[in-house]
Amino acid sequence: MCGIGTTLVEAIHLGRNAVGVEYEPDFVHLTLGNLRHAHAQGASGRYQVACGDARNIATIYRDLHGEAALVLTSPPYGARTHGHIRSGRDNGGGKVTKHHHRYSTDRSNLAHQPLPGLLDGFGRILVGSATLLQPGGVIGVTVRPIRVKGELIDLPGQVIRTAQCHGLNLTGRYAALLAGLRDGGLVNRASFFQMLETRRARDRGIPACASAHEDLLLFQSVADLVEEGR
Repeated sequence: MCGIGTTLVEAIHLGRNAVGVEYEPDFVHLTLGNLRHAHAQGASGRYQVACGDARNIATIYRDLHGEAALVLTSPPYGARTHGHIRSGRDNGGGKVTKHHHRYSTDRSNLAHQPLPGLLDGFGRILVGSATLLQPGGVIGVTVRPIRVKGELIDLPGQVIRTAQCHGLNLTGRYAALLAGLRDGGLVNRASFFQMLETRRARDRGIPACASAHEDLLLFQSVADLVEEGR
């Protein structure tokens, strides 16, 4: 689920080879444009991008089984992306409007699934990704808690349980701050939409806070760890 290819771009700028899978054709075109631009800027890594369902990644990249040192992914947080806004400053004091903030309406996109379906599909992605790992390879997942109908959901914990049910062991958990420094203190860098939804929740009496971090979860296959004696 490589989106517009930010991770792939950073990889090839580091001289690493990178492959990605993305379900949405429009995002694939953006990814390819970003990768070509990176090469024009001197990036030296090679890349491949497939338009397909990441739940089938083991089949899509069957020729790369046992080749990857790192798989980096993240579950979708629903059918909306960050997108773009026009606020009162832009439209003469009118309402906030959003655009480019949704995936397609294709219900096969994992982003449209309710939480149980999302976790089931993400488990399949993790299993398929594990087949691509070389011995000692790592799967990294970035994920944060989410709210579903006002209820705070421990999505990182649920991803950990899903991974463990599919033969992966948690070997590291880190907090990646989504914050900047100002006058010696941390300043939340939450998205406009996240801040807006937090304010709306507080207006309804829900003691919501805007997330200031994501979890970075690192997994390795249980078989690898047994072989290494860990």
